[in-house]
Amino acid sequence: MSQDARPIRRALVSVSDKTGLEELGRALAAAGIEILSTGGSARALAAAGIAVREVAAHTGFPEIMDGRVKTLHPKIHGGLLARRDLPAHVEAQKAHDIPDIDLLVVNLYPFQATVAAGKAWADCIENIDIGGPAMLRAAAKNHDFVTVVVDPADYAGLLAELAAHGNGTTPGFRRRLAQKAYAHTAQYDGAIANWMAAQDGEALPESISLNGTRVQMLRYGENPHQQAAFYRTQPPRPGVATAKQLQGKELSYNNLNDTDAAFELVAEFEAPAIAIIKHANPCGVAIAQTDGELAAAYARALACDPVSAFGGIIALNRTLDAATAEAIVKLFAEVVIAPAIDAGARAVLSAKPNVRVLETGALPDPAARDVVVKSLAGGFLAQDRDGGRINTADLKVVTKRSPSDRELADLLFAFRVAKHVKSNAIVYARDGATVGIGAGQMSRVDSSRIAAWKAEEAAKAAGAAQSFARGSVVASDAFFPFADGLLAAAAAGATAVIQPGGSMRDQDVIAAADEAGLAMVFTGMRHFRH
Repeated sequence: MSQDARPIRRALVSVSDKTGLEELGRALAAAGIEILSTGGSARALAAAGIAVREVAAHTGFPEIMDGRVKTLHPKIHGGLLARRDLPAHVEAQKAHDIPDIDLLVVNLYPFQATVAAGKAWADCIENIDIGGPAMLRAAAKNHDFVTVVVDPADYAGLLAELAAHGNGTTPGFRRRLAQKAYAHTAQYDGAIANWMAAQDGEALPESISLNGTRVQMLRYGENPHQQAAFYRTQPPRPGVATAKQLQGKELSYNNLNDTDAAFELVAEFEAPAIAIIKHANPCGVAIAQTDGELAAAYARALACDPVSAFGGIIALNRTLDAATAEAIVKLFAEVVIAPAIDAGARAVLSAKPNVRVLETGALPDPAARDVVVKSLAGGFLAQDRDGGRINTADLKVVTKRSPSDRELADLLFAFRVAKHVKSNAIVYARDGATVGIGAGQMSRVDSSRIAAWKAEEAAKAAGAAQSFARGSVVASDAFFPFADGLLAAAAAGATAVIQPGGSMRDQDVIAAADEAGLAMVFTGMRHFRH
């Protein structure tokens, strides 16, 4: 045994997740380590022919209250918490017949899985583990002497450590696993607290826990000098966090951020939709009437800004087919994401092995009101997700002219896109496709002008005789504080406007719209996105 290793002679094993339990038990028994266990774990080990001693026999006290009380006993916690280097602790152990427990292998009742399965309140409460977290915290606190394992994925590392150090474990190994145990119990308790708050209708309780499990370390963050990692929450929202990567290079921080923005955008639409995203902003979005028209929708989305689309993220809310994949691979894309990708599309995309291809299996619910967090110096902001939706019945016509049916459909489309454009956001659209987008400007009139210029440039690239903004509608994510932004849209050729309204100068803006012959509707809802 290594000089700094501590021997393991007795282990307590009590796991809800039985993955790898038999193999672990056989290896511990073969090493001559006594195994204590409880309930289902003890039965599983015994059924496999592995020598095991029931905790009740060890403590001399039976399990009671339907198993709620079994490991909450001085012989368990004394064996885990005793400092072997303090004579007073050793004497107390002798006086009360408390043997050492050198290894604790515990994972907890499946509370989060029970909640995710939609079980009743009483079932969820019964799946709150008490003895398990208490033992984990005790063993982790005393990691100078006790090894604690919470994850079946660490069994192989544990056995390798024992083999390398003569049935002992080293300080660094124990400390790493102790940190993991505390992270596990913190996440577990946080999930319970958040669930209980949600049951009482508190989306933003007095205290909130942010729980995530690291999926992977990333090469770097937004920039090469920044460290970064990708974490998954429980239960994960369908999307990037649940996606299966079918091909391509490792996803970067920026890839993940942009891909999430793209997939959230297409999830807004009931109709088949395609979005092309660059730096978290859409450079083109289009919808189709049928799934069979996805390739045509992609062409219209691309036409909005073919220059910016190079190296972008392409998201679909329908199964990606071969015809659409054929169109996509003509231009370099960093990532393609869809709920499903058929065999023909996979074959087409395989010819571009560097393209990252993600299949999610489902779409995120655009109306979900889960919590979104933004860090600040010394704290963070939390809000529920912008699940606001505007439909025809929500609109208020404020001009002399009402929008036509075609304009109305495009107004609703453009406003949903604007929700996903960095504020100040201006979106020109026509026939279910964006034709010009202005994003993230300090002045709304500048966003209007940039979107109009984009529409002109896209028209030139397509060989069109006039700007794509001619005959379009325009959406603004927030009210026009002055008429200048609206007049810039009118000058670009827009015929109808959708905006939240609510400015002190609304009447001036309405008057300017009437004078220009525009139809304008107010939504009463804004969509700032910073």
